[in-house]
Amino acid sequence: MRHALTRAALLLCSAGWLVTAGAALAEEAQPEPKPLKLTTTADHTKFKQLQKTFNSGPEVTKACLECHTEAAGQIHRTKHWKWEYLNPETKQMLGKKTVVNNFCISIASNYASCTACHVGYGWKDASFDFKSEENVDCLACHDTTGNYRKPPGFAGNPVVKDTEFPPGSGKTIKGIDLSKIAQKVGKSSRDTCGACHFNGGGGDGVKHGDMDSSLAAPTKELDVHMDAEGLDFTCGTCHKTSSHDVAGSRYTPTAKDSKGAHVRGKADNGNPATCVACHGNGPHKKEARLNLHATKIACQTCHIPTYARGGIPTKMVWDWSTAGKRDAEGKHITKKDAKGHIIYESRKGDFTLAENVKPEYAWFNGQVNYTLVTDKIEKSEQRTQINKMGGSASDGKSMIWPMKVFRGSQPYDPVNKTLVTPHTAGNDDTGYWKNLDWDKAITVGMKDSGHPYSGKMEFLKTEMSWPITHMVAPKEKALGCAECHSKDGRLAGIQGIYIPVRDNNKLLDTIGWAVVFLTLFGVFGHGALRIVTSRKH
Repeated sequence: MRHALTRAALLLCSAGWLVTAGAALAEEAQPEPKPLKLTTTADHTKFKQLQKTFNSGPEVTKACLECHTEAAGQIHRTKHWKWEYLNPETKQMLGKKTVVNNFCISIASNYASCTACHVGYGWKDASFDFKSEENVDCLACHDTTGNYRKPPGFAGNPVVKDTEFPPGSGKTIKGIDLSKIAQKVGKSSRDTCGACHFNGGGGDGVKHGDMDSSLAAPTKELDVHMDAEGLDFTCGTCHKTSSHDVAGSRYTPTAKDSKGAHVRGKADNGNPATCVACHGNGPHKKEARLNLHATKIACQTCHIPTYARGGIPTKMVWDWSTAGKRDAEGKHITKKDAKGHIIYESRKGDFTLAENVKPEYAWFNGQVNYTLVTDKIEKSEQRTQINKMGGSASDGKSMIWPMKVFRGSQPYDPVNKTLVTPHTAGNDDTGYWKNLDWDKAITVGMKDSGHPYSGKMEFLKTEMSWPITHMVAPKEKALGCAECHSKDGRLAGIQGIYIPVRDNNKLLDTIGWAVVFLTLFGVFGHGALRIVTSRKH
């Protein structure tokens, strides 16, 4: 009987082992799952529409539209495509098509150069077809190879074969393979956005100061959100896009966001590209007193102590009035500083560069009024504000914001009393950057923009302000109290608000402390007398 039980047990064990082993063998026999690209739902190398040679950008877009049927129409409705924007508050027609600035001045008659940063192909003059779907440039935002280029001078078209440019210069622009680029498209990135926004104003870091190529792969010290080894935010993380329309605007920025943090699933038409959209209106948990500061002071004021701190200087001054100089042989002059940065060019004038710049500060309520080419300007010793930032301590809408203030000297028509739009870029006889002739350049440029020119020109001192929002430092690097609460602190020029220490009055302080000490003396003296008299009794 015992042997029978033993044999039965062995049989059961053997059967169990066979079942387990069989399952294991079956599991091992399963094929390995195929490797997947987890960053996309489509491998564009497999699309037959993209497996051919493309000789132009519109050919690529035509292939894209076979699947992405609505994309071009969505782009057509955005400010990135139109380059114009009607401010609903001021009723000013703004956008790159219209505004005048104090760095490269205007796109009028300079389209072929400026539209290298347009999300379209072929915008060489005012006849550009804004209704064409095939003129939309998909690759500008969706390239992932880093090889996509649209050089200035080609009206927003990529160069697909080696080309000498400018003609007769002996310099060659290498052609790029649009097929390889189209097969590698993906989500937008800091690189794709930065291709234009890092280089606004004609060079790396020129325009904004808080955006340059150092943000392509920044450290935590440079930007706590875009830290390449940390949170690794892309531009689209904050500037969330709906139907290809990117949130955020330089023309109507959100200066004070009182709507609180955005909640998934909750209907919200607020701006997702604000600090409050993520952090809420009470972000300081341990030091709640700082939340009172946040009702009047923009987050950026404390959390961006300096800008242009990624090793790339930003332009602070651009003086066109010194342009036009030539050397003894009649050739253009270029001067550089000790670090190799250009500080003078015959075609552009003098520049002042700076790194690790402390912002200037101002009350700002989100309203921006621009000085347009149609506006009359009375020349004076004061600088003309190209964009006037609205705001005050008493309007209930303003906060104290950090600003980059860009100062310059630019051409002005003293008879018509207006700014002018010179033709600068171009290899033709009227382009200022070639011939250094202001009269020819302004005559052509004003004709293109459709405004009168008296034939006389002077230089006008101007300034332009940009709210600082990038290069957010880690909280440990935020400004300390003494940076503002001191006589000559960062907010020394801010009016309409009482700032302890900055606004202290010595006489009043002396009287106040005297009252305090006299009160204490009276209290302790009274107590002492009570003790003495009680002992007598």
